[in-house]
Amino acid sequence: MIGWEDVYKVVVAMVPLYVPLVLGYGSVKWWHMFTPEQCDAINLFASYFIIPLFNFEFTSHVNPLQMNYLFIAADVISKSLVLLVLTLWANCSGHGTYSWSITSFSLSALNNSLVVGVPLMKAMYGQMGMDLVIQSSVVQSILWLMVLLFMLELRRTRTDFSTNTITRDSGVVHGELAGKDLEGSTNFVVRENPSFRLMMKMVWLKLAKNPNSYSCILGLAWAFVSNRWHLKMPSIVEGSILIMSRAGAGASMFSMGFAAGLFMALQEKIIACGASLTMFGMILRFVGGPGTMAIGSFAVGLRGEVLHVSIIQAALPQAIASFVFAKEYGLHANVLSTA
Repeated sequence: MIGWEDVYKVVVAMVPLYVPLVLGYGSVKWWHMFTPEQCDAINLFASYFIIPLFNFEFTSHVNPLQMNYLFIAADVISKSLVLLVLTLWANCSGHGTYSWSITSFSLSALNNSLVVGVPLMKAMYGQMGMDLVIQSSVVQSILWLMVLLFMLELRRTRTDFSTNTITRDSGVVHGELAGKDLEGSTNFVVRENPSFRLMMKMVWLKLAKNPNSYSCILGLAWAFVSNRWHLKMPSIVEGSILIMSRAGAGASMFSMGFAAGLFMALQEKIIACGASLTMFGMILRFVGGPGTMAIGSFAVGLRGEVLHVSIIQAALPQAIASFVFAKEYGLHANVLSTA
């Protein structure tokens, strides 16, 4: 049973985290301090510096030798089920698209486990609840955010190929007619159809340049080594990381406050995507996510409070990182800003 003292603890832990959101919104909407170009720069800063270093610092303090592997298995089953359903929908349904499959995966599978989940689960279920939601966050950062990044990079690469054009003189006999310039020479457009191997190579090269791709993997590797052999990170290395990630959950809220807040402030309406898409996102977030997690939990035999935590944490609000990536890759950020 949750008492008023527990509710107070949740409020005390969560309210300060949303101060950057209000400041970010007001700095554009009311005080006109930032331009859209500056908002994009802030979003890139959060994507390539704040989130990777925060994830590394957080993951490096987890003990992988004491994880609840049944709980992790349930999480993997549930999100794999989401991927399977969305893949079938995108390829077998006339209404399914690859872009909306990515957005639907973000909405139904990725949650705000650290900022909202940790204080909420600690108040409701104590240390056990907090430990489980932290483990869920680690798996999400290492596995599912990487799946999201892969899908986003694949979409961007496919888009780049489809819009890649070659302008040739009128002597070229193949291609589609694009028009004539002022001198009367004809330009032709040749659309390239890349091989799957070439496209995958480009996607992996782009992922290799993104620090989000390996920050959590490196953090978990260090966590395993340090807990197995009782090692401590050199203070000079730890200090260099903490200088950017010391704010912890507040650093993650930076991306929400100065990306989501700024994004919403630049829209004519607070709910930028409209009522129907907002309802669609809420159904995926608060019904689809917990529903698939319940299936995964029952499949591995979770019972008692662990089962309760697994379902409740799947209904937490949208992950901050998924919105930041949606804004960076230009894919339905208006829908994710409302979830």
